Amino acid sequence: MSLRSQRRLAAEILKVGENRIWIDPNRAADVEAAITREEIRKLIHDGVIKAIPEEGISRARSRLLHKKKHKGLRRGPGSRSGAAYSKVSKKEYWMMKVRALRKKLREWKEGRVIVREVYRKLYVMVKSGAFKSIADLERYVKAHGLWRKR
Repeated sequence: MSLRSQRRLAAEILKVGENRIWIDPNRAADVEAAITREEIRKLIHDGVIKAIPEEGISRARSRLLHKKKHKGLRRGPGSRSGAAYSKVSKKEYWMMKVRALRKKLREWKEGRVIVREVYRKLYVMVKSGAFKSIADLERYVKAHGLWRKR
């Protein structure tokens, strides 16, 4: 029993797609017997044929993300796409590195691990870009014996 023509007529009457037409499986025989638009309209009125409601995509998660991004969250380098320097610019990378090195030098000076003269020398070297990282700075200090003599 094919209900294709009934489904097509119902879709035209209800102004929806054919896939959104629901036909009561218990009354399929009645629907099969209906061949005119008038009979289909009557079955729609009786609730034998219905239009399935449209399913949308929830925007709730999207709104939440938008709100967080508006606050300034979720905008870090991990969320960005592109080449290395479009995620973290060369300047930002430099600032992060230099700040870390200067912090380490301050700790060493205040902890009396190095003397003031060595601190000044290393500070200038950090500014000139002599060290790649804190580990590199430590290797240099160790190799040149710049730790404070006790």
